Amino acid sequence: MSASNAKIIPLTRIQKLIGNRMVESKQTKPCFYLTARADIGEVNEIRRPMSKKLGTRISMNDFIIRAMALAIKKYPLMTAGDINIGLAVASPSGLVVPVIKNADGKPLADIAKESMELIEKARNNKLTLDDLEGACITLTALGMFGIDSFLAIPSPGQNSILSVGRITERPILRAGEITVKKTVEFGLSADAAVVKADYAAKFLVEITNLLAEPQKLAD
Repeated sequence: MSASNAKIIPLTRIQKLIGNRMVESKQTKPCFYLTARADIGEVNEIRRPMSKKLGTRISMNDFIIRAMALAIKKYPLMTAGDINIGLAVASPSGLVVPVIKNADGKPLADIAKESMELIEKARNNKLTLDDLEGACITLTALGMFGIDSFLAIPSPGQNSILSVGRITERPILRAGEITVKKTVEFGLSADAAVVKADYAAKFLVEITNLLAEPQKLAD
């Protein structure tokens, strides 16, 4: 296509806002990046039975958000304030991040109900300003698009962001035997001006350990 025939598609207000905030973050946050793999086989097995038991649909992200909340209580430097966890959601007008506030004080069923409500509001462009304010860390997922792993950019005002890829089956060697496990890849981007790499590594490993024993997340 020649330059004279090129079609210019203007950015939406949200696209401009996201672009400006990501540039600001890259320029002001000296981030480091960590990756870890989590065994989510047991989560996958109990998710549907637990949904029936609790009377609400429990998604994989709900388990992850609950694990993040508990891990933050143990490693509080990973956030810039209260344990308010943002969930990146694609909406008709662009990417939005509604917030589950005080996630550490909410059981898994409440997190599931709230996240479902926020996702529905996002898809219908009905999020309020209050729904979008106060996140101290964000969970972002691209597994539904077939992405194995990726690293995200934390928003200004947040120390870190956790990314998660798709569920895959991998052969794992344990005690001389090969077993196939369902796993996901996590990527943690963290501000080196706020937390040290070993501290962030312990936080990420805490999340993977909690997901390997999901009954601890059901309370």
